Amino acid sequence: MPREPAYDRDVALNTAMSLFWAKGYHTTSMRDLELALKMRPGSIYAAFHNKEGLFRATLELYAKRMEADLSRQIEESASPLGALQRYLLSLGGLERCEKPSTACMLVKSLLEIHEDQPELRDVVLGHLECVRRLLAEGFEKARLAGELPMDVDTDRLARRMQTYVFGLKIQAQRETDPAAMQHLVQDLADEFARLGHAA
Repeated sequence: MPREPAYDRDVALNTAMSLFWAKGYHTTSMRDLELALKMRPGSIYAAFHNKEGLFRATLELYAKRMEADLSRQIEESASPLGALQRYLLSLGGLERCEKPSTACMLVKSLLEIHEDQPELRDVVLGHLECVRRLLAEGFEKARLAGELPMDVDTDRLARRMQTYVFGLKIQAQRETDPAAMQHLVQDLADEFARLGHAA
């Protein structure tokens, strides 16, 4: 019997992430993963232990990319508040491009994974908390740069923006009018612009 070719971990994770992102954790079967990854069950178990282990690895990959993109935009901008506004505005597109879904994988996973899987649910919540902290750090930089009032509650702003970010990614699943979506993200971004004017 010919040997199965050695797998490329990065390729396997990207492929599995797209599958979980599009279909969800519970709906994605081991057979789906075997076919997509072109790996036998034993090879998947050897590399990732089980389906949940593979799912956790794809969540980590997705979250790290999201966090890196947000951090880069804030770090590279002369205006932290402007960077946060532009991040919101970037969510106004309805085209899927290379993404398997316009909805956020973390949000989809949180809605799917219930309290009977507390450890897996905590993994998703942990990634969401990391995003919230990044947003809070961005608002804190904006406050220290004089772009926001000194007495502003940056944690509260971060929670509000995270709600907007994930809400927009869900809205993109049902919205069909690109102009309406653009108006929505502009309205939300303008809220933070008005906060800046009050500084």
